[in-house]
Amino acid sequence: MPLARRSRQADNALIPLPGHDARGIIVDVPTNERFATAPPNPLQQVATAPVSTFSIDVDTASYTLTRSYLNGGHRPPAAAVRVEEFINYFDYAYPAPDTLETPFRTSVSVTETPWNAGTELIQIGIKGYTPPAADRPPLDLVFLIDTSGSMNAPNKLPLLRAAFRLLLTSLKPEDKVAIVTYAGSVGTALEPTAASERAKIIAALDNLSAGGGTAGAAGLQGAYTWAEQMARDGEEGRLSRVILATDGDFNVGISSDAALKDYISDRRDSGTYLSVLGFGRGNTNDALMQALAQIGYGHAAYIDTLAEAERVLVPQAGSALIPIANDVKIQVEFNPATVSEYRLIGYETRTLRREDFNNDRVDAGEIGAGHTVTALYEVTPVGSPAARLDPLRYAESETPAAADRSGELGFLRIRYKRPGETESQLIETPIEPGMAEIPASETRFAAAIAGFGEALRGSNYLEGWTIEDAAALAGANTGADPWGSRSEALRLMRLATTLGNPN
Repeated sequence: MPLARRSRQADNALIPLPGHDARGIIVDVPTNERFATAPPNPLQQVATAPVSTFSIDVDTASYTLTRSYLNGGHRPPAAAVRVEEFINYFDYAYPAPDTLETPFRTSVSVTETPWNAGTELIQIGIKGYTPPAADRPPLDLVFLIDTSGSMNAPNKLPLLRAAFRLLLTSLKPEDKVAIVTYAGSVGTALEPTAASERAKIIAALDNLSAGGGTAGAAGLQGAYTWAEQMARDGEEGRLSRVILATDGDFNVGISSDAALKDYISDRRDSGTYLSVLGFGRGNTNDALMQALAQIGYGHAAYIDTLAEAERVLVPQAGSALIPIANDVKIQVEFNPATVSEYRLIGYETRTLRREDFNNDRVDAGEIGAGHTVTALYEVTPVGSPAARLDPLRYAESETPAAADRSGELGFLRIRYKRPGETESQLIETPIEPGMAEIPASETRFAAAIAGFGEALRGSNYLEGWTIEDAAALAGANTGADPWGSRSEALRLMRLATTLGNPN
């Protein structure tokens, strides 16, 4: 690994890598970071809690934050690890629907759990429809850029500029871009400008400098004001999105998380979505980033390298920004005749109450065109010696007749709303033993990534399975790897084995 990377600035100065000093030596990153976290999902007994409900998630920030920790020579704190974001960082070979009339297709596979031979993994995969790029409607994008003093670091504002330049290369001439900045106050760095005027947009980006406080809430208000103006001035059918780029807290203005969430929720219904990009380390408010992106029907990602910026942003300029389903919820009812115990791996911050599933007023996740979503359950078959929970003394002695439906393991229900609609649609699928709708190499790689995340956060369910075991399983199942992200995951696993627990 080189000690530093060469700047693209005119002076060609060496810029140290994040987590390193100017000589390339690993240093501690001062941290005031807040993570969106919750206790790991408990093991549930089907006899008493047969139904599991959660909102889907396509965020990836936890994985890239962990990568930044590991590349800086540190194991991440357990609170930084959200296993579903590890799993969903990667695309999987799920079959896609043929038309937008069915916005996504569901696939299910049941395999042995690599860390516990007495249990099985149920993998649920969702693949969104991808319309031809030529059919993508024009975009109205507002870049909301944090220019506070804390952004004055090589892996913050300079990387942000380079990231947005990459996005510009993939925009269509009819797309429009506005740039709003916030520090101690809010300013408009660029009024709505056609993407064809690329030099003008790049000049506005290059003129940005860092200094002052962090009036983030006022910045959001300014960004949404421009988004609404662009919607009024433009033709019908354009897609509107604010892309917030920041390194951390909103410490001037509407500073409570609840007030910010309410503001985003109110504006979302006007048709403008919000995506959130994190840059740099030390001040990251991961908890707020995730909450705002979820409420804004967007994606939260952490950008630690220019390659990550390309992976996240370039597809956004194609069809990926087209929302195809909002408020997507998953509910699985397990069959007590075949499954004695289960646990949902990850999604702790997105669990819902059972009654929330049918309540169309309860918000959930959004799926964009071409997105994949993956969820894993570890289940214990009835009679397996791997069962951890004793049967209840006063439970019903006989299994209800309705539970015995030809040996089904469970029943999968998915609710979603089409963009602009308020009433949800329902998809239902029985989960059968031995289902194999997902290629075996894909299920094994997903299991390896899940085990990696579980090991990093100190899971009690791995039965002695280690990161080395995860690396061996991932290495044998990298499959197609166009971005090199699976090979990189293998490198991170090997790196993690050399590092001690976080301080």
